[in-house]
Amino acid sequence: MQTSVHEGVKAKSKTGTSGTAKSSAQVQAEVSRGAVRALNIAGLLVGLWAAACIVGGMIAAGGPVALVKGWVSAVMGL
Repeated sequence: MQTSVHEGVKAKSKTGTSGTAKSSAQVQAEVSRGAVRALNIAGLLVGLWAAACIVGGMIAAGGPVALVKGWVSAVMGL
């Protein structure tokens, strides 16, 4: 009778361990997905900020041609 009790405990502990490992893997996958989403959103925000800066520069310079002309003259030191 004691042998069957030990076997039952071993079976439960094996199931509990594998269930915990599976749960841990699922949690890790969800955390990874959240991190990827956060980085994608950060990249999107940086890209939008860069586009807003380019548009603001074009407006301040008087158009895209004037922006390029002003940039070239600033780089060349003219």
